[in-house]
Amino acid sequence: MRIFISSDMEGTAGIVHWWETEKEHPDQYKDFAEQMSREVGAACQGVLDGGAEEVVVKDAHDSARNIDFRFLPEQVKLLRGWAGDMHSMMSGIQYGKWDGAIMTGYHSAVGQPGNPLSHTMNLQNYKVRLNGKPASEFLLNAYMASYYGVPVIMITGDQGICDMAKSYIPEITTVPVKQGMGGAVLSIHPALAVKEIQKAARQALSGDLSRCLLPLPEHFKVEIGLRKHSDASSRANYPGARLENADTIVFESDDYLEVMRFLHFCL
Repeated sequence: MRIFISSDMEGTAGIVHWWETEKEHPDQYKDFAEQMSREVGAACQGVLDGGAEEVVVKDAHDSARNIDFRFLPEQVKLLRGWAGDMHSMMSGIQYGKWDGAIMTGYHSAVGQPGNPLSHTMNLQNYKVRLNGKPASEFLLNAYMASYYGVPVIMITGDQGICDMAKSYIPEITTVPVKQGMGGAVLSIHPALAVKEIQKAARQALSGDLSRCLLPLPEHFKVEIGLRKHSDASSRANYPGARLENADTIVFESDDYLEVMRFLHFCL
């Protein structure tokens, strides 16, 4: 059994401020990067306990150089840095066959109240919608997994993104480690988060994983509202994109890989 794990940081237990997620502020970042690593390590150990034979982790936050290998089981492989392909936070899933995917440290979508750090991919946009609904990084990456026939069996992060994941994949295992309250978060203890994630990861392998495969729509319409109208005007030059209004670009396709290619260049 092969498991792919995509790991973000803003959904890590306790994190409430951008500086806690940025290497440029080491006095605040260091402890939370360690907690991110511990939560990822717990997910890895859980699936290994549940029978996984191979686990690959994609460090998918910012520089993609956040996870400390010392907190991962020695059987795990870690993909650090950005390869530059359009698979983005799921880079690596295109190689070989995977039995399931897990997302750790994920957060609510731009404009959603589940996390003070809610966003979708960057802070240059105020709106990202897919087929008329708010598009979180969970949703974008879950469809990427589905493109390769991989079910998303588990997610950890804030309560808002866990609830969104359940609305799309009712059988998914979720571990909400905190809840957004305006500009604050109510978080469980970091040690408890590690315990709960390891236990949930093991349990996530015990059922019919295929029930967590998110169906791919037949057609995709992406809308991106950019904070600077000049950015929208520029990115509307992407082949097939159009300017919906002064600050919003739209792209449509039946092929989700083409959607991800568009996002790679325009989001």
